[in-house]
Amino acid sequence: MRKQSLIAVARHLMAHAATAASGRSAETVYGGHEQTLRQTVIALMGGQSMGEHGSPGEATVYVLRGRLRVSSGDASWDAMTGDLLVLPRTRHRLDALEDCAMLLTVAKT
Repeated sequence: MRKQSLIAVARHLMAHAATAASGRSAETVYGGHEQTLRQTVIALMGGQSMGEHGSPGEATVYVLRGRLRVSSGDASWDAMTGDLLVLPRTRHRLDALEDCAMLLTVAKT
């Protein structure tokens, strides 16, 4: 059993993202390339994006802090602190509407 504060991880990553040229920072908190399940905390400063990309499997985003938008084709979904989004299996992008931190969970197929 292992316990970790995602709020503390998010706080640390937000501080790092604020000084990073890319305006983002991430840390895998569970899993990895050799496992099916991977969970990553991602911090994005307001106005930054994760450009259009595909998903290697089923994926969700849980917003730990802030607001973001997920877009796929002509559709978009806004989320804020406490919201859980099931990401589309199609190509999509994430945009930080304000400074935000999220938990990305991916179950690779």
